[in-house]
Amino acid sequence: MKRNKPTVKDIIHPELKVKSKRTFVSVKLEIESWKSVQPYFEELHSRKIQTIAELERWLRDRSELLSVLEEDLAWRYIRMNCDTSDKNLAEGYIEFVSKIEPEISRYSNLLDHKFQNTPVKEKLDSRKYKVFVRALAKRIEIFREESIPLISELQVEEQEYGKISSEMSIPHKGKEITLQEAANFIKDPDRDTREEYYRKINERRHKDATRMQDLLSSLITKRQQIARNAGFNDFRDYKWADLGRFDYDVKDVEQFHESIRTEICPLTEKILEKRKEKLSLDILRPWDLDVDSDLMPPLKPFKDVDEFVSKTIQSFRKINPSYGDNIARMSEGGFLDLESRIGKAPGGFNYPLYESNIPFIYMNATGNLRDLETMFHEGGHAIHSFLSSKQNLVEYKELPAEVAELASMSMELISMDQWHIFFDSKTDLLRAKRSQLEGVIQVLPWIASVDKFQHWLYTNQDHSIEKRNHAWLEIMNEFGSKIVDWSGLDQHLTLMWQKQLHIFEVPFYYIEYGMAQLGAIAMWKQYKENPEGALINYEKALSLGYSVPIPEIYNAAGISFDFSVSYVQELMRFIADELASLEEAE
Repeated sequence: MKRNKPTVKDIIHPELKVKSKRTFVSVKLEIESWKSVQPYFEELHSRKIQTIAELERWLRDRSELLSVLEEDLAWRYIRMNCDTSDKNLAEGYIEFVSKIEPEISRYSNLLDHKFQNTPVKEKLDSRKYKVFVRALAKRIEIFREESIPLISELQVEEQEYGKISSEMSIPHKGKEITLQEAANFIKDPDRDTREEYYRKINERRHKDATRMQDLLSSLITKRQQIARNAGFNDFRDYKWADLGRFDYDVKDVEQFHESIRTEICPLTEKILEKRKEKLSLDILRPWDLDVDSDLMPPLKPFKDVDEFVSKTIQSFRKINPSYGDNIARMSEGGFLDLESRIGKAPGGFNYPLYESNIPFIYMNATGNLRDLETMFHEGGHAIHSFLSSKQNLVEYKELPAEVAELASMSMELISMDQWHIFFDSKTDLLRAKRSQLEGVIQVLPWIASVDKFQHWLYTNQDHSIEKRNHAWLEIMNEFGSKIVDWSGLDQHLTLMWQKQLHIFEVPFYYIEYGMAQLGAIAMWKQYKENPEGALINYEKALSLGYSVPIPEIYNAAGISFDFSVSYVQELMRFIADELASLEEAE
């Protein structure tokens, strides 16, 4: 695939005239060590605050400093993922998280206490600062000095997952290809080809299975110690506080698991049963799940990255001209790295840059439908970053996943009206939309599986790897398909969780996808009924950033923050009706 220009190798920290807007941090600051930024923290700590105006100025200055620091760390993380073979890039990231961030953490705690002990804070607008104040109080509650080194070690060790995964490749026609590229062959109409590459991919993963198990064991040990240091029974309860989950509790999530099991798993079984019938198979195997059910060739929405970007911008402009302009601005400035290549970490993300106020989209595109879905997903995050950029406090730009994923998953569905830009054939367009809607249903049991597995990992302390694998198999028996035949593939099924980056790098960040998926379906339903009004609500909600509680953001979008059985039933009926309409059109 052609590479979109400018290339990752050319990416430097863009000035974008943002430094000239600084009022507290010097435009000449170069973050080479903790000493580079220490004076700013000391000034904030020693500054006298006697009036409400002085307190709000202090908050803005602190926010500016954090924006500068977080953007510097963001670029180190992005570059390291773009090229895991470059040791200097990894060292730059490690330098920040191991030597600079621990000091930032210590001083941030001092500044939190300074705010908490400032009498004039009582005069702040309680509604405007509600989310900020409650989050700060929770940070103070769980902060422990002795955990700082452990947190730094974790941030470095968590990146080992990406490094291990980036080294995985398989031979194909005399060259090595990434597992993402190899996955395209599992969509091949020829069943023998599908099975061949399915086995190759999983056999390659199995070579590093022990490394992955050992890595997770090490991460769990450190995470549990951090939780105990803060007075929690286990890391699950600690992480709940750390993630600021103020608007729902563990029992709510467990009920959501149950709603998915009872209401959605039967729907996924119907989809798979229909697939089995259409493929005329006596037995449905794992390598039969991604191929087109009519044995049509895999959908190819674009030939190369340049075409991908061009059509993406065109599509976003059709939805809203400003959305397309924003993606174009990212492309022109070098804020996209989309191609898959050996030495590049797996996955995809949108990384907001809080000072530049332009996000960075990263993914591993290989020319398939999944790339299209990912681009609009990450593009939704990007639009969110632009819309929330006017928030004055960096804390209000740091979005909870329940809100961030609402923006991205809604955009996946809203964008389908423009997918004709990628597909000349009506048949291909309908196939793409059907795949998307089936995916909306089928992803929810997987989300529940990954989340429930993480609950087990941290509430069953000092478990063995054997028990860990057994727990995963029990969860898969609960949420997995009874139609798919895994005979002879026990190891593949047992280790399937190892492909989920979140378990290693961002623990407990996953159930939010399920919550947001419900919200996205409701948002799309609203869009189909009133496109203009729905986009107004979408932008109203996204512009709030995290300045109000999550339910209020959903309300601003014209939907409910709800994952009850009745709500799940209502939305699944809507999706089922939409799928039926597509099938009639085919």
